[in-house]
Amino acid sequence: MSTDTLIAVIVAAALVVAALSVTLWLLGRRRHLRTRFGPEYERTVEAHGGKLAADRDLRAREERHDQLDIKDLTPERRRQYADDWSSVQEHFVDRPESSVAEADELVTRLMGERGYPTDGFGGQVRDLSVEHGRTLDHYRSAHEVKVRSGAGGATTEELRGAMVHYRALFEELLTDQRSR
Repeated sequence: MSTDTLIAVIVAAALVVAALSVTLWLLGRRRHLRTRFGPEYERTVEAHGGKLAADRDLRAREERHDQLDIKDLTPERRRQYADDWSSVQEHFVDRPESSVAEADELVTRLMGERGYPTDGFGGQVRDLSVEHGRTLDHYRSAHEVKVRSGAGGATTEELRGAMVHYRALFEELLTDQRSR
């Protein structure tokens, strides 16, 4: 075998190894994103029309999230929020629409105190998706009912469901302790 042929074989083999390494790295990164974001991963793929664009968006969310100063609550503040939630639930029987609005406000206030930006629903979803991706469907459903209830377009059963959905995110935000 000539030297030129040997060099060509070595270069080709090195390119194949490099391509396989990059592919395995990308697949590992994608697996990480799927695991971390849960159902939010598929939603983002659908919204962006493909996995590469979704991967870029989700990595950008991670980078943004890493810049946030997410804090634990003191036991006293957790108790106060839990009491506030109980109060919101108690009002539901007499005032379901306003209770759903209060639940939304309480979740937003809790997010803010924990260190999440509260600059609009889309931003909240983006920032929550990094650590609470499995709960976002609850939050989206609750928010959608809250918006419709403002125009009188939600049934009492839908409002009840919204309270359940808000509670899922509320409890996760309330009990989530950063051990990282």
